[in-house]
Amino acid sequence: MRLLLGQLAPRRGDPEANLRRIAEVVRPGLADAAVFPELFLTGYRVGDRVHELALRPDDRRMAELRSIAHRSATSLVLGAAISSTDRPGETWNAALIVPPEGAPSVQVKRFLPTYGPFEEGVHFSPTDRSAPLPLAGHRAGVMICYDSFFPEVGRELARAGAELLVIVSASPVTSRALFEKVLPARAVENGCPVVYVNRVGVEDGIVFGGGSGAWDPRGEAVASAPIETKGLADEETLGVVDLDLSDVPRWRPFRPVLRDLDSPPSNATTRVDP
Repeated sequence: MRLLLGQLAPRRGDPEANLRRIAEVVRPGLADAAVFPELFLTGYRVGDRVHELALRPDDRRMAELRSIAHRSATSLVLGAAISSTDRPGETWNAALIVPPEGAPSVQVKRFLPTYGPFEEGVHFSPTDRSAPLPLAGHRAGVMICYDSFFPEVGRELARAGAELLVIVSASPVTSRALFEKVLPARAVENGCPVVYVNRVGVEDGIVFGGGSGAWDPRGEAVASAPIETKGLADEETLGVVDLDLSDVPRWRPFRPVLRDLDSPPSNATTRVDP
């Protein structure tokens, strides 16, 4: 499976410009799927405008995303503010998968940081559910930034059949070292590749940290092949990674963490001294 990692800086509050950016970099034959950061469609710090900018099912921006995916024969994975279909008036911080054919899928962010410079709990509603979603003929578990610090989320997705974990992020440079430790662990403990795409750029004094990449089920980094594209700003990168998803069923029996969760050793005993 070939993925394009779009470590880019969205233009804050300008979904049309960000749509054009997606259309510019996603080209036919380049990858099976193209992944862009958290809240890429609007930018991260848009305040109360997030509700007016949020995607809706009949939105022409949704139609344009579907057109890009169809023209390029590439599945799109991107972060977006989406109007809640459960509770009118509320908004989700979500990851959207748009296939070349068929209906889009959505995974809502589960853990909303509201500390330091982050105010996501003010503007968004979380979910308490995660499920694998179809992605280029495979099943992907999608997480959003802070979700990756909760191993229960990745484990829930892996146990439900996810073949890889895709994490879209808008994380500051001050957190980069933490992600570098956590992401390989998510790959090892779930026996599947992890793909991480974080944004770059600056908004309201927050410097976003990049660090996009991929790790195989052993927690080893997967090499990314850079793509030369005109118009990239400082620290923006486009890279392609190839993942061998046939390695997942071979590796999981070798390190059978998921199996042993469901069937603990029958000969285990506990001794309690009087």
